Amino acid sequence: MEPISEFVSQINSLVWGPPMLVMILGVGLFLSIGLKLMPILKLGAGFRLMWSGRARGDEDDGDIPPFQALMTALSATVGTGNIAGVATAVFLGGPGALFWMWLTALVGMATKYGEAVLAVRYREVDERGAHVGGPMYYIRNGLGKKWAWLGVLFAIFASIAAFGIGNTVQANSVADVLSANFGLPHWITGVLLMIMVGLVLIGGIKRIGQVASALVPFMAVSYVLVGLIVLAINASEIPAAVSMVFSYAFSPAAAEGGFAGAAVWAAIRFGVARGIFSNEAGLGSAPIAHAAAQTKNPVKQGMVAMLGTFIDTIIVCSITGLVIITSGAWTSGETGAALTSLAFETGLPGFGNYVVAIALAIFAFTTIIGWSFYGERCIEFLFGVKAIVPYRVLWIVAIPVGATINLGFIWLVADTLNAMMALPNLIALLLLSPVVFKLTREHFEKQKALGVK
Repeated sequence: MEPISEFVSQINSLVWGPPMLVMILGVGLFLSIGLKLMPILKLGAGFRLMWSGRARGDEDDGDIPPFQALMTALSATVGTGNIAGVATAVFLGGPGALFWMWLTALVGMATKYGEAVLAVRYREVDERGAHVGGPMYYIRNGLGKKWAWLGVLFAIFASIAAFGIGNTVQANSVADVLSANFGLPHWITGVLLMIMVGLVLIGGIKRIGQVASALVPFMAVSYVLVGLIVLAINASEIPAAVSMVFSYAFSPAAAEGGFAGAAVWAAIRFGVARGIFSNEAGLGSAPIAHAAAQTKNPVKQGMVAMLGTFIDTIIVCSITGLVIITSGAWTSGETGAALTSLAFETGLPGFGNYVVAIALAIFAFTTIIGWSFYGERCIEFLFGVKAIVPYRVLWIVAIPVGATINLGFIWLVADTLNAMMALPNLIALLLLSPVVFKLTREHFEKQKALGVK
Protein backbone atom coordinates (compact mmCIF):
# COMPACT_ATOMS: atom_id res chain seq x y z
CA MET A 1 0.00 0.00 0.00
CA GLU A 2 2.88 2.37 0.82
CA PRO A 3 4.41 2.24 -2.72
CA ILE A 4 0.96 2.93 -4.25
CA SER A 5 0.39 5.85 -1.90
CA GLU A 6 3.82 7.25 -2.72
CA PHE A 7 3.14 6.91 -6.45
CA VAL A 8 -0.22 8.71 -6.19
CA SER A 9 1.44 11.38 -4.02
CA GLN A 10 4.01 12.04 -6.75
CA ILE A 11 1.26 12.36 -9.37
CA ASN A 12 -0.62 14.70 -7.01
CA SER A 13 2.37 17.02 -6.61
CA LEU A 14 2.72 17.03 -10.39
CA VAL A 15 -0.91 17.74 -11.31
CA TRP A 16 -1.30 20.37 -8.57
CA GLY A 17 2.15 21.83 -9.27
CA PRO A 18 3.04 25.24 -10.78
CA PRO A 19 2.11 24.28 -14.40
CA MET A 20 -1.49 23.46 -13.40
CA LEU A 21 -1.89 26.59 -11.30
CA VAL A 22 -0.42 28.72 -14.11
CA MET A 23 -2.74 27.02 -16.62
CA ILE A 24 -5.87 27.62 -14.55
CA LEU A 25 -4.96 31.26 -13.91
CA GLY A 26 -3.80 31.66 -17.53
CA VAL A 27 -7.08 30.39 -19.01
CA GLY A 28 -9.03 32.66 -16.66
CA LEU A 29 -6.90 35.65 -17.61
CA PHE A 30 -7.20 34.83 -21.33
CA LEU A 31 -11.00 34.62 -21.08
CA SER A 32 -11.14 37.82 -18.97
CA ILE A 33 -9.20 39.74 -21.62
CA GLY A 34 -11.19 38.17 -24.47
CA LEU A 35 -14.42 39.18 -22.72
CA LYS A 36 -13.02 42.69 -22.06
CA LEU A 37 -13.45 42.22 -18.30
CA MET A 38 -17.21 41.77 -18.78
CA PRO A 39 -17.64 39.40 -15.77
CA ILE A 40 -16.31 42.09 -13.43
CA LEU A 41 -17.95 45.06 -15.17
CA LYS A 42 -21.34 43.32 -15.41
CA LEU A 43 -21.39 41.99 -11.85
CA GLY A 44 -24.45 44.09 -10.95
CA ALA A 45 -26.32 42.84 -14.02
CA GLY A 46 -25.47 39.28 -12.97
CA PHE A 47 -27.05 39.78 -9.55
CA ARG A 48 -30.17 41.25 -11.16
CA LEU A 49 -30.43 38.19 -13.44
CA MET A 50 -29.97 35.90 -10.44
CA TRP A 51 -32.78 37.65 -8.56
CA SER A 52 -35.16 37.57 -11.52
CA GLY A 53 -34.27 33.90 -12.12
CA ARG A 54 -35.81 32.70 -8.86
CA ALA A 55 -39.06 31.81 -10.65
CA ARG A 56 -39.44 29.27 -13.41
CA GLY A 57 -37.51 30.15 -16.56
CA ASP A 58 -38.37 29.34 -20.17
CA GLU A 59 -41.06 26.66 -19.92
CA ASP A 60 -39.74 24.32 -22.60
CA ASP A 61 -36.03 24.58 -21.89
CA GLY A 62 -34.29 23.19 -18.82
CA ASP A 63 -35.30 21.44 -15.61
CA ILE A 64 -34.84 23.99 -12.81
CA PRO A 65 -34.96 27.83 -12.55
CA PRO A 66 -31.63 29.68 -13.16
CA PHE A 67 -31.44 30.62 -9.47
CA GLN A 68 -31.75 26.98 -8.40
CA ALA A 69 -29.04 26.02 -10.90
CA LEU A 70 -26.71 28.55 -9.27
CA MET A 71 -27.64 27.34 -5.77
CA THR A 72 -27.00 23.72 -6.82
CA ALA A 73 -23.55 24.73 -8.09
CA LEU A 74 -22.91 26.75 -4.93
CA SER A 75 -24.07 23.85 -2.76
CA ALA A 76 -21.12 21.87 -4.11
CA THR A 77 -18.58 24.71 -3.95
CA VAL A 78 -19.41 26.44 -0.66
CA GLY A 79 -18.08 23.78 1.66
CA THR A 80 -15.10 22.76 3.75
CA GLY A 81 -12.83 24.81 1.46
CA ASN A 82 -14.41 28.01 2.77
CA ILE A 83 -13.66 27.07 6.38
CA ALA A 84 -10.77 24.59 6.49
CA GLY A 85 -9.28 25.48 3.09
CA VAL A 86 -8.90 29.20 3.78
CA ALA A 87 -7.40 28.48 7.19
CA THR A 88 -4.88 26.07 5.67
CA ALA A 89 -3.91 28.64 3.01
CA VAL A 90 -3.29 31.32 5.66
CA PHE A 91 -1.43 28.86 7.92
CA LEU A 92 0.91 27.70 5.14
CA GLY A 93 1.16 30.87 3.04
CA GLY A 94 0.56 33.66 5.54
CA PRO A 95 -2.02 36.48 5.25
CA GLY A 96 -0.81 37.19 1.68
CA ALA A 97 -2.45 33.95 0.53
CA LEU A 98 -5.83 35.70 0.84
CA PHE A 99 -4.79 38.25 -1.83
CA TRP A 100 -3.97 35.44 -4.27
CA MET A 101 -7.31 33.79 -3.50
CA TRP A 102 -9.00 37.06 -4.49
CA LEU A 103 -7.01 37.25 -7.72
CA THR A 104 -7.90 33.64 -8.52
CA ALA A 105 -11.58 34.47 -8.03
CA LEU A 106 -11.53 37.58 -10.21
CA VAL A 107 -10.13 35.70 -13.23
CA GLY A 108 -12.11 32.61 -12.19
CA MET A 109 -15.35 34.51 -12.76
CA ALA A 110 -14.54 34.58 -16.50
CA THR A 111 -13.73 30.86 -16.41
CA LYS A 112 -17.01 30.00 -14.68
CA TYR A 113 -18.88 32.25 -17.12
CA GLY A 114 -17.32 30.49 -20.11
CA GLU A 115 -18.08 27.04 -18.67
CA ALA A 116 -21.78 27.83 -18.18
CA VAL A 117 -22.16 29.47 -21.60
CA LEU A 118 -20.77 26.34 -23.28
CA ALA A 119 -22.79 24.03 -21.00
CA VAL A 120 -26.10 25.61 -22.07
CA ARG A 121 -25.02 26.01 -25.71
CA TYR A 122 -24.06 22.34 -26.18
CA ARG A 123 -26.38 20.53 -23.75
CA GLU A 124 -28.60 17.61 -24.78
CA VAL A 125 -31.93 16.14 -23.71
CA ASP A 126 -31.62 12.52 -22.55
CA GLU A 127 -34.17 9.71 -22.97
CA ARG A 128 -35.94 10.77 -19.74
CA GLY A 129 -36.41 14.29 -21.07
CA ALA A 130 -33.81 15.75 -18.69
CA HIS A 131 -31.36 18.42 -19.86
CA VAL A 132 -27.77 17.17 -19.52
CA GLY A 133 -24.55 19.05 -20.11
CA GLY A 134 -21.12 19.95 -18.85
CA PRO A 135 -17.53 19.59 -20.12
CA MET A 136 -18.06 16.06 -21.50
CA TYR A 137 -20.93 17.31 -23.66
CA TYR A 138 -19.37 20.56 -24.87
CA ILE A 139 -16.20 18.66 -25.70
CA ARG A 140 -18.12 16.11 -27.78
CA ASN A 141 -20.66 18.46 -29.34
CA GLY A 142 -18.46 21.53 -29.63
CA LEU A 143 -15.11 20.04 -30.64
CA GLY A 144 -16.45 17.07 -32.58
CA LYS A 145 -16.20 13.29 -32.31
CA LYS A 146 -12.42 13.22 -32.72
CA TRP A 147 -12.21 14.93 -29.30
CA ALA A 148 -14.85 12.74 -27.64
CA TRP A 149 -12.15 10.73 -25.82
CA LEU A 150 -11.28 13.90 -23.88
CA GLY A 151 -14.86 14.15 -22.67
CA VAL A 152 -14.78 10.48 -21.65
CA LEU A 153 -11.63 11.14 -19.59
CA PHE A 154 -13.32 14.05 -17.82
CA ALA A 155 -16.39 11.93 -17.01
CA ILE A 156 -14.24 9.08 -15.65
CA PHE A 157 -12.12 11.38 -13.47
CA ALA A 158 -15.16 13.30 -12.19
CA SER A 159 -17.37 10.28 -11.43
CA ILE A 160 -14.61 8.70 -9.31
CA ALA A 161 -13.29 11.92 -7.73
CA ALA A 162 -16.83 12.76 -6.63
CA PHE A 163 -16.77 9.87 -4.12
CA GLY A 164 -13.77 11.42 -2.42
CA ILE A 165 -13.99 15.18 -2.67
CA GLY A 166 -17.79 15.33 -2.67
CA ASN A 167 -18.79 12.39 -0.48
CA THR A 168 -16.52 10.50 1.93
CA VAL A 169 -14.26 13.45 2.75
CA GLN A 170 -17.29 15.66 3.44
CA ALA A 171 -18.97 12.99 5.61
CA ASN A 172 -15.73 12.55 7.54
CA SER A 173 -15.46 16.31 8.14
CA VAL A 174 -19.03 16.45 9.50
CA ALA A 175 -18.44 13.41 11.74
CA ASP A 176 -15.22 14.90 13.11
CA VAL A 177 -16.65 18.32 13.87
CA LEU A 178 -19.87 16.97 15.47
CA SER A 179 -17.86 14.51 17.56
CA ALA A 180 -15.46 17.20 18.77
CA ASN A 181 -18.15 19.77 19.62
CA PHE A 182 -21.22 17.72 20.53
CA GLY A 183 -19.81 14.27 21.36
CA LEU A 184 -21.84 12.57 18.61
CA PRO A 185 -20.33 9.19 17.58
CA HIS A 186 -19.03 9.03 14.00
CA TRP A 187 -21.30 6.15 12.99
CA ILE A 188 -24.46 7.96 14.09
CA THR A 189 -23.46 11.00 12.04
CA GLY A 190 -22.82 8.70 9.07
CA VAL A 191 -26.25 7.04 9.31
CA LEU A 192 -28.09 10.36 9.75
CA LEU A 193 -26.29 11.86 6.75
CA MET A 194 -27.06 8.76 4.68
CA ILE A 195 -30.78 9.05 5.44
CA MET A 196 -30.98 12.80 4.77
CA VAL A 197 -29.01 12.62 1.52
CA GLY A 198 -31.05 9.62 0.37
CA LEU A 199 -34.33 11.50 0.91
CA VAL A 200 -33.05 14.40 -1.19
CA LEU A 201 -31.63 12.27 -4.02
CA ILE A 202 -34.89 10.35 -4.51
CA GLY A 203 -36.34 13.53 -6.03
CA GLY A 204 -33.48 14.00 -8.54
CA ILE A 205 -32.28 17.41 -9.77
CA LYS A 206 -35.58 19.16 -8.99
CA ARG A 207 -35.42 18.12 -5.32
CA ILE A 208 -31.69 18.94 -5.17
CA GLY A 209 -32.43 22.39 -6.64
CA GLN A 210 -35.21 23.03 -4.12
CA VAL A 211 -33.11 21.97 -1.11
CA ALA A 212 -30.05 23.88 -2.35
CA SER A 213 -32.06 27.07 -2.99
CA ALA A 214 -33.37 26.91 0.59
CA LEU A 215 -30.22 25.85 2.45
CA VAL A 216 -27.40 27.58 0.57
CA PRO A 217 -28.60 31.20 0.95
CA PHE A 218 -29.52 30.56 4.60
CA MET A 219 -26.19 28.97 5.54
CA ALA A 220 -24.06 31.44 3.57
CA VAL A 221 -25.85 34.54 4.89
CA SER A 222 -25.82 33.22 8.49
CA TYR A 223 -22.10 32.42 8.35
CA VAL A 224 -21.27 35.80 6.79
CA LEU A 225 -23.38 37.68 9.36
CA VAL A 226 -21.67 35.98 12.31
CA GLY A 227 -18.32 36.62 10.64
CA LEU A 228 -19.19 40.32 10.28
CA ILE A 229 -20.08 40.43 13.99
CA VAL A 230 -16.65 39.02 14.85
CA LEU A 231 -15.03 41.54 12.48
CA ALA A 232 -17.00 44.36 14.17
CA ILE A 233 -15.62 43.17 17.54
CA ASN A 234 -12.11 43.16 16.03
CA ALA A 235 -12.72 46.39 14.08
CA SER A 236 -9.54 48.07 15.32
CA GLU A 237 -7.48 45.25 13.80
CA ILE A 238 -9.05 45.39 10.31
CA PRO A 239 -6.75 48.08 8.80
CA ALA A 240 -3.64 46.19 9.93
CA ALA A 241 -5.10 42.91 8.66
CA VAL A 242 -5.84 44.32 5.20
CA SER A 243 -2.36 45.84 5.12
CA MET A 244 -0.84 42.43 5.91
CA VAL A 245 -2.88 40.77 3.16
CA PHE A 246 -1.40 43.10 0.53
CA SER A 247 2.14 43.40 1.95
CA TYR A 248 2.63 39.66 2.54
CA ALA A 249 1.30 38.91 -0.95
CA PHE A 250 4.55 40.34 -2.33
CA SER A 251 7.01 39.97 0.55
CA PRO A 252 7.90 37.05 2.86
CA ALA A 253 5.82 36.63 6.02
CA ALA A 254 8.13 36.38 9.01
CA ALA A 255 7.78 33.65 11.64
CA GLU A 256 5.55 34.76 14.49
CA GLY A 257 4.16 32.78 17.42
CA GLY A 258 3.16 29.36 16.11
CA PHE A 259 3.45 30.54 12.48
CA ALA A 260 6.59 29.18 10.85
CA GLY A 261 6.94 31.96 8.28
CA ALA A 262 6.31 31.77 4.54
CA ALA A 263 7.99 32.88 1.32
CA VAL A 264 6.09 34.81 -1.34
CA TRP A 265 5.89 31.65 -3.44
CA ALA A 266 4.06 29.91 -0.57
CA ALA A 267 1.48 32.71 -0.46
CA ILE A 268 0.92 32.40 -4.22
CA ARG A 269 0.88 28.60 -4.29
CA PHE A 270 -1.48 28.03 -1.38
CA GLY A 271 -3.65 31.05 -2.14
CA VAL A 272 -4.22 29.97 -5.73
CA ALA A 273 -4.55 26.23 -4.96
CA ARG A 274 -6.99 26.71 -2.08
CA GLY A 275 -8.90 29.36 -4.02
CA ILE A 276 -9.44 26.91 -6.87
CA PHE A 277 -10.29 24.12 -4.42
CA SER A 278 -12.96 26.35 -2.90
CA ASN A 279 -14.62 27.96 -5.95
CA GLU A 280 -13.84 25.13 -8.46
CA ALA A 281 -13.44 27.61 -11.35
CA GLY A 282 -11.80 25.64 -14.15
CA LEU A 283 -12.46 22.18 -12.73
CA GLY A 284 -15.58 21.76 -14.87
CA SER A 285 -17.99 20.72 -12.13
CA ALA A 286 -20.34 23.74 -11.92
CA PRO A 287 -21.38 23.78 -15.62
CA ILE A 288 -22.99 20.36 -15.08
CA ALA A 289 -25.53 22.08 -12.81
CA HIS A 290 -25.96 25.16 -15.00
CA ALA A 291 -26.77 22.95 -18.01
CA ALA A 292 -30.06 22.07 -16.27
CA ALA A 293 -31.20 25.71 -16.02
CA GLN A 294 -34.50 26.78 -17.58
CA THR A 295 -33.12 29.22 -20.12
CA LYS A 296 -32.61 29.54 -23.85
CA ASN A 297 -29.88 32.15 -23.44
CA PRO A 298 -26.37 30.77 -22.68
CA VAL A 299 -24.98 34.24 -21.94
CA LYS A 300 -27.60 35.03 -19.28
CA GLN A 301 -26.91 31.74 -17.50
CA GLY A 302 -23.18 32.42 -17.77
CA MET A 303 -23.70 35.75 -16.01
CA VAL A 304 -25.61 33.98 -13.23
CA ALA A 305 -22.93 31.26 -13.02
CA MET A 306 -20.03 33.70 -12.61
CA LEU A 307 -21.63 34.92 -9.37
CA GLY A 308 -20.82 31.54 -7.82
CA THR A 309 -17.10 32.33 -7.81
CA PHE A 310 -17.69 35.85 -6.48
CA ILE A 311 -19.96 34.68 -3.65
CA ASP A 312 -17.78 31.70 -2.71
CA THR A 313 -14.38 33.41 -2.63
CA ILE A 314 -14.74 37.19 -2.59
CA ILE A 315 -17.47 37.07 0.08
CA VAL A 316 -17.43 33.83 2.11
CA CYS A 317 -13.69 33.03 1.96
CA SER A 318 -12.81 36.67 2.66
CA ILE A 319 -14.90 36.62 5.83
CA THR A 320 -13.09 33.49 7.05
CA GLY A 321 -9.64 34.86 6.16
CA LEU A 322 -10.17 38.28 7.75
CA VAL A 323 -11.63 36.77 10.94
CA ILE A 324 -8.55 34.53 11.24
CA ILE A 325 -6.11 37.41 10.66
CA THR A 326 -7.85 40.06 12.81
CA SER A 327 -8.20 37.63 15.73
CA GLY A 328 -4.46 36.92 15.71
CA ALA A 329 -5.24 33.18 15.65
CA TRP A 330 -3.17 32.71 12.47
CA THR A 331 -0.01 32.73 14.63
CA SER A 332 -1.41 30.12 17.07
CA GLY A 333 0.00 27.07 15.30
CA GLU A 334 -3.47 25.67 14.61
CA THR A 335 -4.51 24.88 11.04
CA GLY A 336 -7.58 23.80 9.06
CA ALA A 337 -11.05 23.95 10.62
CA ALA A 338 -9.49 24.09 14.11
CA LEU A 339 -7.86 27.43 13.22
CA THR A 340 -11.14 28.91 11.94
CA SER A 341 -12.94 27.61 15.03
CA LEU A 342 -10.32 29.23 17.31
CA ALA A 343 -10.62 32.55 15.45
CA PHE A 344 -14.42 32.66 15.81
CA GLU A 345 -14.20 31.49 19.42
CA THR A 346 -11.73 34.30 20.20
CA GLY A 347 -14.27 36.87 19.01
CA LEU A 348 -17.35 35.13 20.42
CA PRO A 349 -16.29 33.08 23.47
CA GLY A 350 -18.49 30.06 24.20
CA PHE A 351 -20.37 30.50 20.93
CA GLY A 352 -17.98 30.96 18.02
CA ASN A 353 -16.74 27.37 17.82
CA TYR A 354 -20.33 26.06 17.62
CA VAL A 355 -21.08 28.45 14.73
CA VAL A 356 -18.14 27.01 12.80
CA ALA A 357 -19.17 23.43 13.67
CA ILE A 358 -22.76 23.90 12.50
CA ALA A 359 -21.71 25.83 9.39
CA LEU A 360 -19.18 23.14 8.46
CA ALA A 361 -21.80 20.42 8.91
CA ILE A 362 -24.38 22.18 6.70
CA PHE A 363 -21.77 23.19 4.12
CA ALA A 364 -20.57 19.58 3.88
CA PHE A 365 -24.12 18.19 3.63
CA THR A 366 -24.99 20.45 0.69
CA THR A 367 -21.65 19.59 -0.96
CA ILE A 368 -22.61 15.90 -0.80
CA ILE A 369 -25.94 16.47 -2.56
CA GLY A 370 -24.41 18.85 -5.11
CA TRP A 371 -21.58 16.49 -6.06
CA SER A 372 -23.97 13.52 -6.24
CA PHE A 373 -25.62 15.28 -9.18
CA TYR A 374 -22.25 15.87 -10.86
CA GLY A 375 -21.30 12.22 -10.46
CA GLU A 376 -24.66 11.01 -11.80
CA ARG A 377 -24.41 13.14 -14.93
CA CYS A 378 -20.88 11.84 -15.60
CA ILE A 379 -21.88 8.21 -15.10
CA GLU A 380 -24.91 8.75 -17.38
CA PHE A 381 -22.59 10.14 -20.07
CA LEU A 382 -20.43 7.01 -19.82
CA PHE A 383 -23.06 4.26 -19.44
CA GLY A 384 -26.50 5.77 -20.07
CA VAL A 385 -29.45 6.45 -17.74
CA LYS A 386 -29.56 2.80 -16.60
CA ALA A 387 -26.41 3.45 -14.55
CA ILE A 388 -27.91 6.31 -12.50
CA VAL A 389 -29.77 4.27 -9.87
CA PRO A 390 -26.85 1.89 -9.08
CA TYR A 391 -24.53 4.93 -8.85
CA ARG A 392 -26.99 6.69 -6.52
CA VAL A 393 -27.23 3.62 -4.26
CA LEU A 394 -23.42 3.36 -4.13
CA TRP A 395 -23.24 7.07 -3.36
CA ILE A 396 -25.59 6.78 -0.38
CA VAL A 397 -23.83 3.66 0.99
CA ALA A 398 -20.43 5.40 0.79
CA ILE A 399 -21.51 8.16 3.21
CA PRO A 400 -21.42 6.19 6.52
CA VAL A 401 -18.23 4.45 5.34
CA GLY A 402 -16.58 7.83 4.82
CA ALA A 403 -17.76 9.05 8.21
CA THR A 404 -16.11 6.20 10.10
CA ILE A 405 -12.79 5.38 8.38
CA ASN A 406 -9.40 7.03 7.94
CA LEU A 407 -9.45 8.83 4.61
CA GLY A 408 -5.79 9.75 4.08
CA PHE A 409 -5.34 7.69 0.90
CA ILE A 410 -8.88 8.33 -0.42
CA TRP A 411 -8.35 12.08 0.00
CA LEU A 412 -5.06 11.85 -1.91
CA VAL A 413 -6.63 9.94 -4.82
CA ALA A 414 -9.67 12.23 -4.97
CA ASP A 415 -7.56 15.38 -4.83
CA THR A 416 -5.40 14.03 -7.67
CA LEU A 417 -8.40 13.13 -9.86
CA ASN A 418 -9.93 16.52 -9.07
CA ALA A 419 -6.95 18.20 -10.70
CA MET A 420 -7.03 15.76 -13.63
CA MET A 421 -10.68 16.78 -14.25
CA ALA A 422 -9.44 20.27 -14.95
CA LEU A 423 -7.12 19.34 -17.82
CA PRO A 424 -9.76 18.25 -20.38
CA ASN A 425 -11.98 21.15 -19.30
CA LEU A 426 -9.29 23.82 -19.67
CA ILE A 427 -8.29 22.50 -23.10
CA ALA A 428 -11.94 22.67 -24.20
CA LEU A 429 -12.35 26.19 -22.81
CA LEU A 430 -9.36 27.41 -24.81
CA LEU A 431 -10.44 25.71 -28.05
CA LEU A 432 -14.06 26.82 -27.70
CA SER A 433 -13.28 30.34 -26.48
CA PRO A 434 -14.20 31.83 -29.93
CA VAL A 435 -17.73 30.46 -29.38
CA VAL A 436 -17.91 32.11 -25.94
CA PHE A 437 -16.66 35.44 -27.31
CA LYS A 438 -19.05 35.31 -30.31
CA LEU A 439 -22.15 34.50 -28.24
CA THR A 440 -21.24 37.21 -25.73
CA ARG A 441 -20.63 39.84 -28.39
CA GLU A 442 -23.91 39.05 -30.17
CA HIS A 443 -25.86 39.14 -26.90
CA PHE A 444 -24.62 42.56 -25.85
CA GLU A 445 -24.94 44.01 -29.36
CA LYS A 446 -28.58 42.92 -29.31
CA GLN A 447 -29.02 44.40 -25.81
CA LYS A 448 -27.49 47.67 -26.98
CA ALA A 449 -29.79 47.79 -30.02
CA LEU A 450 -32.78 47.31 -27.71
CA GLY A 451 -31.51 50.04 -25.39
CA VAL A 452 -30.95 47.65 -22.47
CA LYS A 453 -28.00 48.40 -20.18
